[in-house]
Amino acid sequence: MSTDIARIATALDRAARQAEPLAQFSASSPFSLDEAYLIQRASMARRYADGERMVGVKLGFTSRAKMIQMGVDSLIWGWLTDAMLEEDGGVVDLGRFIHPRAEPEVCFVTRRAIERPLTQLEAADYLEAVAPAIEIIDSRYQAFKFSLEDVVADNCSSSGLVVGAWSRDFAGLANAGVLMRIDGRVVQAGSTAAILGHPLRSLVQASQLLARAEIALPAGSLIMAGAATAAEALTPGAHVSVEIAGYGECGFTCSAARAPQQGTRA
Repeated sequence: MSTDIARIATALDRAARQAEPLAQFSASSPFSLDEAYLIQRASMARRYADGERMVGVKLGFTSRAKMIQMGVDSLIWGWLTDAMLEEDGGVVDLGRFIHPRAEPEVCFVTRRAIERPLTQLEAADYLEAVAPAIEIIDSRYQAFKFSLEDVVADNCSSSGLVVGAWSRDFAGLANAGVLMRIDGRVVQAGSTAAILGHPLRSLVQASQLLARAEIALPAGSLIMAGAATAAEALTPGAHVSVEIAGYGECGFTCSAARAPQQGTRA
């Protein structure tokens, strides 16, 4: 491992633990996308060494518009750990984040190990269930601004997730309505079709990305398929909920403690 990769991985891990933002590394120490994934892996290795357990993966840039904006032609991905899991209906401690935001998502759990690229026809056969979910994203960079390489190195801003009740019905996923509410008021409305046209396509993309990285995903893993709408900033004491038509809802209440920073998303 190069000195720069180890240094950046250590700095990102420290920033996440201490909830202290960093300047973008790409501005002073440029690195490639391949190196960004090496930094991501090294940073996550520090968490695993401290006892965290990998529970799945998250996908980013599942919106075609976002791909075009960032000049990429495929998704990016990061890791989920047991320390990121928050209880549905529980209280989320904002004090452990820098500038947290919530995104409505679809979450899958696998019933078979994913060890090779899948086709869309095969995708559902690899799944045990699906649930409404909320991802808490929290960039470790100042003002929530970053390059493509920066965000990948930062585990794609993954910080927390809340998962609702599981369903074995995949038939209604193609174009299910999505509502995100804060304190009962609708703040985002969309459709699961915003996730690559169909959330199952995220599973196909995940299998391809994992195969490229020569990584197998065990049975029982979570896959966060990507955001169905834009994210919303979290504020102390707010109640956040996400409803997916036909699949129910999930939610949490933010702690009264103020998060250290509130930046503006890039």
